[in-house]
Amino acid sequence: MKSREQWKSKIGFIWAAIGSAVGLGSIWRFPYIVGESGGAAFVLVFLICLLVISLPVFIAELTIGRKTHTSPSGAFKELGENKWWKSGGKLTILTGFFVSTFYSVIVGITLGYFVEALMGNLTHFASGVESANYYDKLTMSPFWTVGWHFTFMLMSGAILYLGVQKGIESWNKVLMPMLMVLLVILTIKGLNLPGASKGLEFLFKVDLSLITPAVIVMALGQAFFGLSLGQGTMVTYGSYLTRRENLITIGIPIVSSILFVSILAGISIFTIVFSAGMEPSSGPNLMFKTLPFIFSSMKGGYIFGSLFFLLIFLAGLTSQISAMQPAIAYFRDEKNMSKHDSVVIVTLSAFLLGIPSALAFGIWQGWTFFGMNFFELISNLSINILVPFGGLLAVFLVGWRWGIPKAIEHIGIGSNGMMKRHRYLKTYLKVSIRYIAPVVIIVILLNLIGII
Repeated sequence: MKSREQWKSKIGFIWAAIGSAVGLGSIWRFPYIVGESGGAAFVLVFLICLLVISLPVFIAELTIGRKTHTSPSGAFKELGENKWWKSGGKLTILTGFFVSTFYSVIVGITLGYFVEALMGNLTHFASGVESANYYDKLTMSPFWTVGWHFTFMLMSGAILYLGVQKGIESWNKVLMPMLMVLLVILTIKGLNLPGASKGLEFLFKVDLSLITPAVIVMALGQAFFGLSLGQGTMVTYGSYLTRRENLITIGIPIVSSILFVSILAGISIFTIVFSAGMEPSSGPNLMFKTLPFIFSSMKGGYIFGSLFFLLIFLAGLTSQISAMQPAIAYFRDEKNMSKHDSVVIVTLSAFLLGIPSALAFGIWQGWTFFGMNFFELISNLSINILVPFGGLLAVFLVGWRWGIPKAIEHIGIGSNGMMKRHRYLKTYLKVSIRYIAPVVIIVILLNLIGII
């Protein structure tokens, strides 16, 4: 077996984990899901899901990784003590791989739009129809969508080839502070636009009547997807941790950063949207079809638009490398492959499987399965079913198979007695991991397949 890498520092791991979590899920998906799901009502449910379910599951996945120091496949087998649990670990790896295939397409389009913005091609639209038509023209070209998908996948593979410390950790230490600064700049700009107060009201004024089962399902999916849960990432990242690290003090700032970035992204986008008199429920196309027209009509639109798409690209890059790492770790730990071979296999495979998703934005958009094109099918399957199911496997493994007492004892390692001083933490983790998280996830999965 190959020698196993470790994070160089605690802050390096935190930036890497935040980089994994703070991606398109927080900056692209969160605003449009909020727009489609009742605004502040969705935000409230999302916050509850983060605190009650996502944080405990996040800590549980880190615990699995740190305890076993191996890929999710080997980790689930070791703690579950049979081959069926190993299959569950493989499923989470496969989920992360699926995510990386369609994720790369979106970030590739974003990279293409960043280049378009730098060339001044996104600030000359006289109407929303013009900006939408320009998007359609670009994405109808398979050379454009597949080309940027390939370019982005090549960049991700190059970073992953450098390894945990020199690649993932080092790049996140640079990229994440850049992302935070850009986001704050865009938020301040949005708040100074006329009509920004309407965007804030939409984001923060809660109407409880808008909380529906569909909103709850979407909020949980977002809370899991936004934290890279259920896809092997945090188990893999946890496997590079030493026993000196405090999992509680690591988890809290990472989960808090997701909420912080998601809210800032919502503020920056909805202040822009409402200032321009646009509909907040524009869906996934909000970023590409609607915002370029807004940038065209606002002062400083060239700079603002360029910074915006740079922000989205950086967020996507840090998350993409985390989605691919579990599969790379699997080939290195379980198949004893070299770093070179592991990275090449995963990168090439993700690129090839991502091609149908890239074409679904253009010439294959009319080819549907169950009423969805290929991109919609694989993204919905991954985010709304496989990701929650992977999280369910993790909490069952920790809460019932391995056992809460053993898990709590391991979580306490490196905490400097925090678990003993604050006994409510034990109760919180025990109740959330063993009871609340499994019940809520099962109910939502049953709702998704139409049983309840």
